[in-house]
Amino acid sequence: MRSGVVEEPRGSDVFVGALLCSPCDSQNTAGVIFFNNVDILGMCGHGMIGVIASLHHLGRIESGSHRIETPVGVVEAMLSPDGKVTIANVPSYRFRASVELEVSGIGRIQGDVAWGGNWFFLVPTPSDQPLELSNVRGLIDTTERIRAALERTGVHGADGAVIDHVELYSPSPTLPAGTRGARTFVLCPGGAWDRSPCGTGTSAKMACLAAAGALEPGEIWNQESIIGSVFEGSYQVGPGPVDDSSHSETPAAPSILPTISGTAHVMSEGSLYFDPDDPFCWGLNSSSQPVQ
Repeated sequence: MRSGVVEEPRGSDVFVGALLCSPCDSQNTAGVIFFNNVDILGMCGHGMIGVIASLHHLGRIESGSHRIETPVGVVEAMLSPDGKVTIANVPSYRFRASVELEVSGIGRIQGDVAWGGNWFFLVPTPSDQPLELSNVRGLIDTTERIRAALERTGVHGADGAVIDHVELYSPSPTLPAGTRGARTFVLCPGGAWDRSPCGTGTSAKMACLAAAGALEPGEIWNQESIIGSVFEGSYQVGPGPVDDSSHSETPAAPSILPTISGTAHVMSEGSLYFDPDDPFCWGLNSSSQPVQ
């Protein structure tokens, strides 16, 4: 179903799907499994904002607080009467700081490994790659080279987890003066780039800032995408450090409890048809077969 929904010919590599499920705990509003063109996602910040907006559009929820189960934990979402959605994401943390990496065609760079519901490698944008929509091809090439270097050198998250998101960041040229924030570019699994500011990426970024003492609890952080959309984030102190014995020389920083605010708008409704006689029923790149 994942490949049939989001891959061509029905979908696109940039799509993120959300499979609504009955919650394991009946006190929660729903469960959701996010997926993209290559795999299941642990969490998806902009996807969760879209789920809440969609549930409201369908008449299944009203304004107020809702608890949504995800594979990586329960996420609380507050829907305001004006349509703004604020999600309380899963605990996030910086796992490793100032990791040096030799990247083909770029040279030596330094970045942080962090968890925000997905695994991220966060690195300052190279000076020759401006974070502009007109430079998407260059940014994709840069982040794909970084991800290849992570795989080649064995840099990973906790318990050997694959770092499948790469996040570039630089000062924003458009945020008002005095605003705490940055412009970012996120390469997602499967080679697509995030059109949103990336909710789990914003969580990972705030975790790194908090660990470095550069962002205080409750202080507002504005994360901007290269298309100009902005998430407003902040955090509270989390339950404690998350450590991994394989990197005991650089123990993980204490976790944070991030909140992310944004908006989403329902753009269409439709029906999907899966014809077993269609050779591309389950997507152009899929070898999977329908469940009988």
